[in-house]
Amino acid sequence: MTYALTPYPTTDLNDAHPEKVKQVMLDFKDFGAQRMFAGRIKTAVTMEDTKLVQEALFKTPGDGGVIVLDGGGSFRSAMLGDLNAELLRKNGWAGIVINGVVRDSARLANIDIGIKALGTTFVRSGKTGIGALDVPVAFGNVYFEPGQCVYCDEDGVLVSQDPLTP
Repeated sequence: MTYALTPYPTTDLNDAHPEKVKQVMLDFKDFGAQRMFAGRIKTAVTMEDTKLVQEALFKTPGDGGVIVLDGGGSFRSAMLGDLNAELLRKNGWAGIVINGVVRDSARLANIDIGIKALGTTFVRSGKTGIGALDVPVAFGNVYFEPGQCVYCDEDGVLVSQDPLTP
């Protein structure tokens, strides 16, 4: 199954389909080289720990999908760094949206993948393996479910049940 979607500007999608999109109400920053990206959602939830998502998602084929990673909005440790971002790129993920922070921000800027996160830290995450995959997660006033569509660009993040065109 392919998870790839054609990315479109969020402004155009919101204007064309205001009843079909949900706006994520968080002030994300862009960290990857791709500023506009889209894909079907794969979800993960964990708190200050990335072992589970590294093994189950980062190292597996992404098929153009987007990981929505709920890190609880924590700024205490990074949910993604340059090595894992490169893994995501190599494995065909379109991007990742993180309710949390990243590290290695200068290097992330040169990796050809979309990365949205709340900010940065220099602290790496724990490696205990806590968390869950393919479960609904909620943050930014949006309920994310695996298989939904997410569209990201410099203006924000939108979620819809089905693929959209402007």
